[in-house]
Amino acid sequence: MAAKKKVVTKRKDKIRVEKGQCHIQCSFNNTIVTFTDLQGNTISWCSAGKLEYKGSKKSTPYVAQQVAETAADVAKDCGMKYVEVYVKGPGQGRESAIRALGNKDMIVTLIKDVSPIPHNGCRPPKRRRL
Repeated sequence: MAAKKKVVTKRKDKIRVEKGQCHIQCSFNNTIVTFTDLQGNTISWCSAGKLEYKGSKKSTPYVAQQVAETAADVAKDCGMKYVEVYVKGPGQGRESAIRALGNKDMIVTLIKDVSPIPHNGCRPPKRRRL
């Protein structure tokens, strides 16, 4: 008879981070909040679709607040207190997501807008000939 193989599983260690970054991406259709450590490794994330919102409700400031609170809860469990906030995009939920972090007793040390800005943009289409 063949001997059974013993399966060894490693236990996942809990991440402990005191300082980190919060990346908020607000488009016209959705809001995505990601908490990372200072090296950029993801600790927690949440989006409006993950909270099961659909359609035009995903882009509202209320949903952006809920998304930020949900992601902040997991980051707070990892010991995060100090947060640098990087905001990207033209969406409605930018300010409400930052306010939600303050409501969760996180100390915001930096707020920076990292929206991409075109330096001349795309080439315009050719002129119309009749």
